[in-house]
Amino acid sequence: MLGLDPSIHRITMTSYYVYIMTNIPFGTLYIGVTSNLVKRVHEHQNDLADGFTRTYQLHRLVYFEETDYVQAALQREKNMKHWKRDWKIDLINKYNPEWKDLSADIGL
Repeated sequence: MLGLDPSIHRITMTSYYVYIMTNIPFGTLYIGVTSNLVKRVHEHQNDLADGFTRTYQLHRLVYFEETDYVQAALQREKNMKHWKRDWKIDLINKYNPEWKDLSADIGL
C-alpha cells in the first residue's frame, strides 16, 4: 500500500447521543450527552454517579437522538438546556407520547 500502515488509517465511527431522563411523566427533566447511551443510562438508573439525576431519582429514559458528530451533540445539548420547559415536553410528546421508559429499546 505504498508504505501506508492500514492500522493508522482505520476509520472508526462513533455515535453520540443527546438524551432526556425523568422520574415520572411531566416530571423533572435532565438533558445529557454521551457516546455510550447504554452505559450512561445504566449509571443513571442505578445511582452510580453523584449529581442531579441521583438527587432527583431520574431513572426513566424518555427521549434520545443520535449523531455522528461530537460537536453537533454538544451543541444540541446546550441548545436544549436553554429551551423553555414546554418545548422539551413537546419534543418528548412528539416521539414518546406515553412517556414510556425507552431503556429496553437500547438494550437495558
